[in-house]
Amino acid sequence: MTEKKRKIFVLDTNVILHDSSCIYQFQENDVVIPIQILEELDRFKKGNEILNFHAREFVRALDALSGDQIFDEGVTIGPNRGRIMVKLGRIFHEDLAFNFPQDTPDHRILNLAYWLAKESPDQPVILVSKDVNLRMKAKSVGLTAEDYTSDHVKDIDELYKGYRIEENISSELIDTLYKEPFEIKPEDFSSPQTLLPNEYIIVRNGKKSVLARFDPHTKTIRHVKKTSACGIMPRNAEQIFALDALLNPNILLVTITGKAGTGKTLLALAGALENKEKFYQIFMARPIVPLSNKDVGFLPGDLQSKLDPFMQPLYDNLGVIKNRALDAGDNRTKIQKLLEEEKLVIAPLSYIRGRSLVDIFFIVDEAQNLTPHEVKTIITRAGDGTKMVFTGDIFQIDHPYLNTHSNGLTYLIHKMQGQKIYTHINLEKGERSELADLASNIL
Repeated sequence: MTEKKRKIFVLDTNVILHDSSCIYQFQENDVVIPIQILEELDRFKKGNEILNFHAREFVRALDALSGDQIFDEGVTIGPNRGRIMVKLGRIFHEDLAFNFPQDTPDHRILNLAYWLAKESPDQPVILVSKDVNLRMKAKSVGLTAEDYTSDHVKDIDELYKGYRIEENISSELIDTLYKEPFEIKPEDFSSPQTLLPNEYIIVRNGKKSVLARFDPHTKTIRHVKKTSACGIMPRNAEQIFALDALLNPNILLVTITGKAGTGKTLLALAGALENKEKFYQIFMARPIVPLSNKDVGFLPGDLQSKLDPFMQPLYDNLGVIKNRALDAGDNRTKIQKLLEEEKLVIAPLSYIRGRSLVDIFFIVDEAQNLTPHEVKTIITRAGDGTKMVFTGDIFQIDHPYLNTHSNGLTYLIHKMQGQKIYTHINLEKGERSELADLASNIL
C-alpha cells in the first residue's frame, strides 16, 4: 500500500487572525509559517479586538511549540499531526519578479510558497489564504491555493430556517390548537419528520390555518398567538414567530436572518423594550470596520461623531418605535429616559470589552460580519439572566474575508439548531415598503 504523501500548507496572516488555532486543523500534514507573518502579527498584538486576541494567542502557541528546529525541519504539532516550521524569506524567484512588487508582504509569502513548490515537486504545496486576490495570484503561477474552510457551513441551501409548513392537516386538529390548553401532541401530526426544539410551524389545510411552536419542555405543539411589542405589530407569520421567540423567557439565544427591510432589527429592539422590566439593561451593538487594525479612532471628530455613522441604523429603528408611541406619550418618555439613564445603550461591539453581561438583553446587529470565533467569544460571556439576539443577512456581507458559508451568523445557526434554549427565524418577506421590496427582489 502506497503511503499517503504529506502536504505542505503555507499560511497567510489573515488565516491566523481568523482562527489562532488553525495550525491544529491540517491533520498529518506540515504547516509553514513565513517569517513575514511574525512581523505582521507584531503589529496586531496590541488592542482589544478579536483579531488582536488571535495574534497574541497564536504567538504564544507557537512559542510553546518552538524548539531549536522550528526554523529548520520544524517541530511536531502534536500526536498524529504534522510539523510546523517557520521559514525565512527568499530572494524573489525569477518567475515572479517581473509581475509582483517585492515590497508587498503578500507577494513575499507567495514567493516563499513558490520556492517550496519548486524545491519539493513530489510533495503538494498549498497556499492557504482568506484573501481571494492572493489565491488568484497563486493560481496564476501554477500554485495550488485554498480558502481556510474548517469552520465553513457547506450546504447553505439546507441551512435551518427555524420553521416549517405542515399542510393537509385536519380542521379538527387546527381547531384544537385554538382551544384551551392550546396544544396538541407531536404524534397527532402525520409528518414523519422530527420536530426540533422551539421549531415553529405553519399549520394549514387550504381552509384553515394556525401558527404553532414545538415546546421542548412540555413536548407539545403549542399555539403561537399574534401579539404586539412596544407598539410594533408583526405583519406576517415569520415576524410573529420572531417576536414570540424574543418574548419567550425560556429561549435565551435567538438568531434572526433576512434581507433588508424584513424587520430584523426593529423586531429585536421592540422585543427588548417590551421586556425591559425583566433586564437590568438593553444593549444594542454592531461590528464596525471588520477585520482591520483600525478602530474608530482613525476617523475625525470626537467619539460621538465617530460612532454616529455606524450606529445610525439602530437609532433609526428606535425612532420608528418612538413614532409608534406618539399616541402614548408616557411610553415615548420612558424610552427617552432609558437612553438618558443608560438602561438602553447603543454602541459598537468593540466597546463591550471587559463588560459583565449579567441580566442584559443583548442585541448584536449585522452579525454576518462577525467570524465564528467572535460569535463564540460574545456568547460565552453571557452571565445569568442574559438573553442574546443576533440579527443579520448572511447574503449581504461587508467583511473582506468572510462569505455566506464562513461568517459567524451562518456558523451559529448551523451549530445551535436543536438546542432547547435556542431558536432561529429566517424572515423572507420584506415589510419596509412596496418599493423597497421590489428593488430587493429584482435589482
